[in-house]
Amino acid sequence: MPPAPYAYRQLEDPVLESQAQQLMETLRCLKCQSQSIADSDAPMAGDMRHQVRTRIEAGEQPEAIRAWLVERYGDYVSYEPQLSAATWPLYAVPLVLILLALFLLWRRMGRRTGEGEA
Repeated sequence: MPPAPYAYRQLEDPVLESQAQQLMETLRCLKCQSQSIADSDAPMAGDMRHQVRTRIEAGEQPEAIRAWLVERYGDYVSYEPQLSAATWPLYAVPLVLILLALFLLWRRMGRRTGEGEA
């Protein structure tokens, strides 16, 4: 099948194209996994670019488009996952590790200052 019309063609309105481009850079290509849909040449990324541009041109807001894509493909499609029951560990685990490291450092430093006094 030929690529979707807006897979490789930009919108004529530069403001709308800028909105589309900004959104596409925050969405992950589901086939490439390490590229945004803005950078990927995969056919699926082209279809997603087409959807983004078509919806932007129709007046839909970028966050509504992101929500639609996340609903359709899951949280993995977004480089900026929203806080939810499935994604909270992404935010909590680093914080817990930092707090644990600070606690261990504090205890170790406390022991050293206590040893110097004896």
